[in-house]
Amino acid sequence: MKGALEDITVIDFGWVLSGPYCSMLLRDLGATVIKIERPGRGDLVRGTPPLWNESDSGYFMSINRGKQSMTLDVSTDKGRNILFELIKQADVMLENFIPGNVKRLGIDYPAVKKINPRIVYASISGFGQTGPYANLPALDIIIQGMGGIMSVTGEADSGPVRVGASIGDIMAGVFTALGIVAALHERESSGEGQYIDTSMLDVQAAVLENPITRYLVTGRVPERYGSRHPSFTPFQAFKTKDGHIVVACISTIPDPFTLLCNVMGLDELSSDPRFSTPYSRSDNYDVLEPILTERFKTRTTADWLKDIQAVGVPCGPVNTIDKIVNDPQIKHREMLVEFPHPRLGTWRGVNSPLKLSRTPGKAQGVAPDLGEHTDTILSEMLGMSKSAIDKLRKDGVI
Repeated sequence: MKGALEDITVIDFGWVLSGPYCSMLLRDLGATVIKIERPGRGDLVRGTPPLWNESDSGYFMSINRGKQSMTLDVSTDKGRNILFELIKQADVMLENFIPGNVKRLGIDYPAVKKINPRIVYASISGFGQTGPYANLPALDIIIQGMGGIMSVTGEADSGPVRVGASIGDIMAGVFTALGIVAALHERESSGEGQYIDTSMLDVQAAVLENPITRYLVTGRVPERYGSRHPSFTPFQAFKTKDGHIVVACISTIPDPFTLLCNVMGLDELSSDPRFSTPYSRSDNYDVLEPILTERFKTRTTADWLKDIQAVGVPCGPVNTIDKIVNDPQIKHREMLVEFPHPRLGTWRGVNSPLKLSRTPGKAQGVAPDLGEHTDTILSEMLGMSKSAIDKLRKDGVI
């Protein structure tokens, strides 16, 4: 089945996480992604645990599936010239180096635009290409800290807590992919490419819609609330007899709190004026929460889910990773995929969630070995002979 971006070619200088995650989304949608890596070394995370075996990083494979790998030393004149020849045939160039690195290599946007004015060139960095922090290095945990999300994550009496997934990197990749698709669409009318400057810090501010809005409206600095919500109660995880359950009493249905109280045998709470609205329940959280907590401990998660779901109150289990991998809904939605692999026999990974009706996103295969497609790209895209390719390899260009 044809992908939505099947006619798009991406030159991918992404490394570690934010760049590779972005280009993986484009590949899932059908784009050809040529991952440019350093000869003999490759992406830094090729050796990052967990390892499937002595040479295959599960981490690398999870975010580079379906791409082509080409080794190329663009710090050399020959390597840079080869890159420019590839750029003439490309639609997108992506990089996530510290600002200034691509300019020193002579492959920044002004240089690339001269070669191909239609190119969409995307840069991801910690703080963007401008501003007082622009030249500072950044990793996910730095951005989570500086971006404020760690200050509102964790229990009230805990210190700052990093979110369990690298959302600083991942969300930057998602927003950049959206920007690339938007720029490709605009190019259809203007005939011109453009430059995309994504800051991980900007993205963190964008996704903190509730805490930032609360501060701007109230002037009060948001605090850590654990799993609860500052405005709606109950809206949190509760410990059960054998695990945890998440319950959210908001107005998706009429009077969800009364229904929850009926199920829990706590009808007296629903008629108590202190608990008559989500906001009054939040104001009286210290009184209400201990009552609910003790009652939830008396039954198993499955027992509570059966009864609470039956009355339509939003709820769900707190799954560990093994449970989500084996969840029937995840399986039904085909969110886990398998591909044959030359060393592993079978590679298992996560599929794309982009379910377009005619051109759905999907994992396009396993991650490439370092330089696996170098010869093919040079011969098929640039018409190079085997002897010319051998000479480049001997000279350390590829």
